[in-house]
Amino acid sequence: MPLVAGVDTSTQSCKIVVRDAETGALVRTGSAKHPDGTEVDPRHWWDAFQEAASAAGGLADVAALSVGGQQHGMVTLDADGNVVRPALLWNDTRSAPSAEALITELGDGDPSTGSGQRRTAGAQAWADAVGSVLVASLTVTKLRWLHDNEPENAARVAAVALPHDWLSWRIAGYGPAGDPTAPLGPQLDKLFTDRSDASGTGYYDAAVDEYRPDLLERALGRTDVVLPRVVGVAEAGAVAHPSIAGSDVDGGALIGPGAGDNAGASLGLGMTPGDIAISIGTSGVVSAVAPKRTADGSGAINGFADATGNALMLAVTLNAARVLDAAREVLDVDFDELANLALQAPPGSDGLVLVPYLEGERTPNRPDATGTLHGIRLATSTRAHLARAYIEGMLCGLADGLDALRAQGVSVERVMLIGGAAQSPAVQQIAPQVFGLPIGIPEPGEYVADGAARQAAWTLAAASAEGSADDVAAPAWSTTIATTLAADPKPVVREQYAAVRDLV
Repeated sequence: MPLVAGVDTSTQSCKIVVRDAETGALVRTGSAKHPDGTEVDPRHWWDAFQEAASAAGGLADVAALSVGGQQHGMVTLDADGNVVRPALLWNDTRSAPSAEALITELGDGDPSTGSGQRRTAGAQAWADAVGSVLVASLTVTKLRWLHDNEPENAARVAAVALPHDWLSWRIAGYGPAGDPTAPLGPQLDKLFTDRSDASGTGYYDAAVDEYRPDLLERALGRTDVVLPRVVGVAEAGAVAHPSIAGSDVDGGALIGPGAGDNAGASLGLGMTPGDIAISIGTSGVVSAVAPKRTADGSGAINGFADATGNALMLAVTLNAARVLDAAREVLDVDFDELANLALQAPPGSDGLVLVPYLEGERTPNRPDATGTLHGIRLATSTRAHLARAYIEGMLCGLADGLDALRAQGVSVERVMLIGGAAQSPAVQQIAPQVFGLPIGIPEPGEYVADGAARQAAWTLAAASAEGSADDVAAPAWSTTIATTLAADPKPVVREQYAAVRDLV
């Protein structure tokens, strides 16, 4: 049976899964770490990919692969394929003022109109144009920052790519002139991407599948740069260079479209309209699949594309699993002891409430906010109360995202809790109290890499189809729900959080 590989080039690491293309059965895996930071030289992603591929036993026998990756980051290349400057990642908030400037500019009209009205009009205009109100995460804001703060670097930019675009390009054998690991050289026109990741740039409209050069020009001041070609949901963007993958396979290894990490996870979970996934990773993400994207001018919901032709609505928080890391540092405990402590305190922590804006926040858009702890009394000054307040605060932020999806008319039929923190006994007990819904927890897995592998299998099937590739469905790999949690609403938790959420 043919094998396929799925790659997850995330903020923290590169993970690779090799699976049977027909059944989805896991064959082998590999991983490697990425450096910390909010700006990273992309060569570290390439090094980690090669290390992870080696740890997975090599990729010579895979017939197709696909790359899922962290969304939004800005990778700028010069005419020789060199990286102009370290990539700014999604969680780099230095472009927050640039986001505000772009919003206001698009809303400019009658000069007599108040700034608040122009800002509101601009926010809705961006939502209408690309599905999202701009925040510092989106690539277009980082390009404006580059234009305003590093004009010499901005002038050198010949192409703009996203992290997974760049890695797919390197796997195909392209790269900097003279680099022996890039035997095909700097062919910038060979860059490709998919709808899901393009829809998070701020200059691509997934509703009509077109780039918006007018919006790109607002950011970078020009449009004479190469943007990756947007390929179809099961279309091969390239063939892997045989020195990297597929050397033992007739015709080589096809490279699938790739996907943004959230779209990759959605495909890995087999999500369809009505499904909600709540992911607790480096970021917190509440995602929903729907037939078409929203245009939420409030900015609470981003209307992106998924990896199947549907829309993917997201509410994203910067503060998720790292809130639990912070709690462990404060209390000097491991994850197990943190969970044990949290479950010793009652729901609501007797009024102790953490608003967990420890790294600023994206939803709501408060890039300069800090965390606040409310309700500190002698009775709540215990390790157990503090542990529970950290977990409840993190989950309340995600619950606000779920409410925002409902407010946009998104159907909520099934809720799945994923991410490393979903395995915490305290998170599993407290989440049904905060969300007030039954929750399914899938078998632990590398959902983004699994989604990329499923996409690779889909690409392989479409390439060999006798009829139209558009008629080929994604392979029906199964998702196993390992645990089902009954709803256990405790309204006091959300009520206390709502009372102090905006006191920042």
